[in-house]
Amino acid sequence: MTTKLTLTMDNTVIERAKDYAREKNSSVSSLVETYLDTVSDSFGEVHEPQARYAPITDSLAGMFHDDGRDYKEVINEAKMERLAR
Repeated sequence: MTTKLTLTMDNTVIERAKDYAREKNSSVSSLVETYLDTVSDSFGEVHEPQARYAPITDSLAGMFHDDGRDYKEVINEAKMERLAR
């Protein structure tokens, strides 16, 4: 069952959200529902697989390979590579 919810927010945020939703073939309502489901269910199981991550997390997923090394070692290696340039 769905229920209507009225939100009040800055117009520029609404316009950016509409643009983002359009780009993702979604709706602002769906984005808000997914977000609220994710943050409100932090103490239990996530009901829908796509609700496990925020959109930014989805775009980052798969960027890094976990080879079992300590993250501090990986960060230090990246810093050394950057300094060597």
